[in-house]
Amino acid sequence: MDIQALRYAVTLAEERHFRKAAERHWIAPQAFGRRVRALEKEVGARLFDRTSRRVDLTPAGARLVDRARDLLARVDDLAAAVREAPPADDGATVRVGVLGFGAAERWTELRELVAAQLPQSRLVHVELDWDSQYDAVRDGEVDVAVVHDVGPVDGLRLDAVLRTGTVAVVPASCALADAERLEDRDVEGWGWVRPLGRHPGLASWAGPAVETSRHAPTVRTPAGIPAAVATSGMLGLHGDPARRFFPRPDVRFVPIAGPVCQVSVATRADDASRTALAFRQAAELIAVS
Repeated sequence: MDIQALRYAVTLAEERHFRKAAERHWIAPQAFGRRVRALEKEVGARLFDRTSRRVDLTPAGARLVDRARDLLARVDDLAAAVREAPPADDGATVRVGVLGFGAAERWTELRELVAAQLPQSRLVHVELDWDSQYDAVRDGEVDVAVVHDVGPVDGLRLDAVLRTGTVAVVPASCALADAERLEDRDVEGWGWVRPLGRHPGLASWAGPAVETSRHAPTVRTPAGIPAAVATSGMLGLHGDPARRFFPRPDVRFVPIAGPVCQVSVATRADDASRTALAFRQAAELIAVS
């Protein structure tokens, strides 16, 4: 959700007049009105009732403006924290570790929020696996990482970006492929592709996928699960965005009962750099939008 559009909505709620509200932001009333209408379209509700003389908040608009005021106060506090942090080197390269689909559909938003705080920095991608995703940050191999958050880690701070449902990755030819949703009883007796990672939270999240036979195929990254399923004929477990980021014609992605898949930004807990603060700020803004 566009932060500036929320500022416009709050100002319009205060002024109750498009021209006066637009003047406070130094833009034309027509452009101001377009941004407000775009916000209404995005949230799927009319926020303001317009007459020739006055603008009034609708009940939906009042709820949005109340929450927007709280959010914008947090944005301003976070922005101040970033400005007060030690400056990043001009043209610095920021190594961003990424596991699997990372921030999924929120990548553009995450990148743009970070770029607004670090305009001279260059972000580079570093591929991670389940076993290295936390150590890479803690050991300084990357500056920040977008990880599959399976639980707390000593020395790291984890800021949630995305929470999604879980899907079973199933061979397209098997009977489960046409199911609308799977329960535990539906997959009893099936073999599972096993994710490899040392954090005990991974075993808790993956459930039957780590309780399978020791002879089951193993994968080190989420990207490898669909191929392993297609190869072995077994089942795999994944976050819901996998159906869009790792599609294959020979597997299907079926919602399954299970724990939420959480993606977080990982930084060193003692890292007070502008880079760390910018990513934390971006994660927090995305999580509440």
